[in-house]
Amino acid sequence: MMALDAATLALLAKELREKMLSARIDKIFQPTRDEVLIAMRSRTENFKLFVSARSGSARIGITNEKFENPQTPPSFCMLLRKYLTGGRLDDVRTVEGERIIFLDFTCTSEMGDTVTVTLAAELMGRYSNLVVINGEGKIIDALKRVDFEASELRQLLPGLPYTLPPQQDKPSFMQVPATELVAAVRSQQTDVAAALMRCAGGIGPVVCREITFRALGEGKLAADELTDDDAQKLAQGIDALRALYATGGTPTTVCTAEGKPIEFSFVPLTQYLPACKLIENESYSALLDDYYAVKDAAERMRQKSRDLTKSVQNLLERARRKQNARMEEQKESNDADHLRICGELLQANLYAIEKGARSVTVTNYYDGQPIAIKLDARLSPSANAQKYFKEYKKKLTAAKMLVKLLEEGQREIEYLTTVLYEVEVATGEPALEEIRAELKAQGYLRSYKLKNKKQKPADFIRYTSSDGFTILVGRNNLQNDKLTLHTARGKDLWFHTKNAPGSHTVVMSEGQEIPDSTKNEAAMLAVHHSSQAASAKVAVDYTEVKNIRKTGDLAPGMVLYEHYETAYITPDAAVLEELTKNCKK
Repeated sequence: MMALDAATLALLAKELREKMLSARIDKIFQPTRDEVLIAMRSRTENFKLFVSARSGSARIGITNEKFENPQTPPSFCMLLRKYLTGGRLDDVRTVEGERIIFLDFTCTSEMGDTVTVTLAAELMGRYSNLVVINGEGKIIDALKRVDFEASELRQLLPGLPYTLPPQQDKPSFMQVPATELVAAVRSQQTDVAAALMRCAGGIGPVVCREITFRALGEGKLAADELTDDDAQKLAQGIDALRALYATGGTPTTVCTAEGKPIEFSFVPLTQYLPACKLIENESYSALLDDYYAVKDAAERMRQKSRDLTKSVQNLLERARRKQNARMEEQKESNDADHLRICGELLQANLYAIEKGARSVTVTNYYDGQPIAIKLDARLSPSANAQKYFKEYKKKLTAAKMLVKLLEEGQREIEYLTTVLYEVEVATGEPALEEIRAELKAQGYLRSYKLKNKKQKPADFIRYTSSDGFTILVGRNNLQNDKLTLHTARGKDLWFHTKNAPGSHTVVMSEGQEIPDSTKNEAAMLAVHHSSQAASAKVAVDYTEVKNIRKTGDLAPGMVLYEHYETAYITPDAAVLEELTKNCKK
């Protein structure tokens, strides 16, 4: 995963300065623990400035993304609101060679005084952080406080002076003369790109590889084996890249043939041609927004669903342990005949048993072999025989009960497996809240209090087939029940992946005959909205809705059906993309 380097950050800072200078802060949000969203307005435009201190995707920029904010703002968000709300952006600056950007604001204190407050975004991989600094250069607070135990070199605690991270022992790439840099590279015993990284700071590995590729071609050349001609070409390549940088660079994303972004930089990365595509972005903010959007959205959902995921996983593990214990108990119950035989043999040999004996050996008249039977010395021979008969009846009763309990246990495991899948694919906080409500209603989350009882439930996911038929897909178990049992009617066609968690999918027939092409598309959607989405030749059961029923002992989303057919489906990406174009989510 590409990281934002100091050179790109400096160009981004220049872009933000030109676009946002003098803009004022309207609102501040903190969608997740590592992200801050600042709504700002200038005289002519409104902006959403997004800052992320997440280690895998630390960045800053103007965004068009939509975010779900927690109902209760985190403490750091409240601190930002206290010190920055209403503030005017006076400057956006960086430090040469450092991945730190400073946003200077003129604000009004609680006493009505005009003060300077700086938000420092340290975008340094796993050390990324946000720090609020007052006009005297002292730390007001940090998103991630760093005490003396965490770092002996640099602490980030309220009241301490703000200092820059320890400097690297190498010059900035943009400042050292090209010939001097090449001379330093030639003294390194490694390949040229790695040597560039060792000898200069401020640019990332991908830029070093690009300079080497443009100047010397493909392949790893040893830095200490460069000829004078090679050294001259490398120096020219460095100067050419600096010239591009001086004009503002070209914000470029590298994508695979399928469109997945894999790298970005301020320079077109020709080293990836022709296997990949180079996409020029309109701005550095747009570049970062597009590059990180999918990954960030997935990570936000992981953070929001972490507690719920853990709860469901614990419930599922407990259900599996109970099921395994019952299966062991069933094995023991299957040996109940041994108890009956012991009772019968004792009954037949009462005369041969001495009172107070702890065991007796008699002939088993079922197989003619001697058998040793344990006795309770406190009981009479007859009472010992009755004890075995009583244990035998107890085991028989348990065996009958266990059949029912094992069926219930298996249904519970299937239900919780489905819930876990729904948590993993949930698209937002409302979806998670519906799942929590469902688990509370089923008695699994007894202590949980619903946050928004008036929340309007989401609608089904709606698709239109190539033949014009409406295809509805449930988002969770409660929606699956509503769709299958209350919305769909008789001849509407119901689809579900066989023996796997997934959504109920229904083609609304409207009294018409449903063509095979629509059936095929609905089956693909059933697979797409299931745990088998990445598999091939997935078994999908389908039947008319009139063949589906539900009994009172079944959990939400679980149904019984008969007179069904099974199709084996391999999802077609082109078909799914076409269906998704007009999808209403």
